[in-house]
Amino acid sequence: MTTEPAGLTGDDGPPADLRTLMAAFPTGVSIITTSARDGANWGMTCTSLCSVSLDPPVLLVCLRCGSPTLEAVSDSGQFAVNLLHAQARPTAELFASGAPDRFERVVWRAPAGAAGPHLTYASHTIADCSVLSTQVVGDHTVVLGKVDVVTPIRLQRPLLYGLRSYASWPEPAPVPSRAPSRVASPAASSVPSRISPERPAKLSSAPTPRKHSDR
Repeated sequence: MTTEPAGLTGDDGPPADLRTLMAAFPTGVSIITTSARDGANWGMTCTSLCSVSLDPPVLLVCLRCGSPTLEAVSDSGQFAVNLLHAQARPTAELFASGAPDRFERVVWRAPAGAAGPHLTYASHTIADCSVLSTQVVGDHTVVLGKVDVVTPIRLQRPLLYGLRSYASWPEPAPVPSRAPSRVASPAASSVPSRISPERPAKLSSAPTPRKHSDR
């Protein structure tokens, strides 16, 4: 089901600098994949992903209007969400590049019932989804998908994107060793405990990849 483009307001004056705003909002990185009716595989890197409902389980992704991946998703009525792990930056860049041979350069599977190719080496979790509806908003299309199957692949830190760079989830703060349990003296109990802060993620200075691209 596809609805008409949403009405946009605020046309008076220069547009807001949305890129600067969203660059300061780090998110996880996913690759949306699907297979067209002619059997061709399509996929694109996407950071515009969020949950909508738990019951029923629904999420949304935003795909660029005119994208072949969007066209294939609309035609097939299904798509897979491949959540990338911290070592999968090359795959994220590949699927953001528009390279026509992207599926020939990665490991993927298409198990029975899959809504799109599963990027098994690059993902930590994969969700197979059925399209519920689409909504054109400006230069992107919002796709609502019902999550039919969630497949955990491996326990690994997720890949992040923010400040126009890739990063991995920061290491957890060290847990202070605990001394044997004893009754604390009044003086000791008044001293506040100190917890080491988390180390910030190290952001790469590599060139900025295109956020949604698949020519």
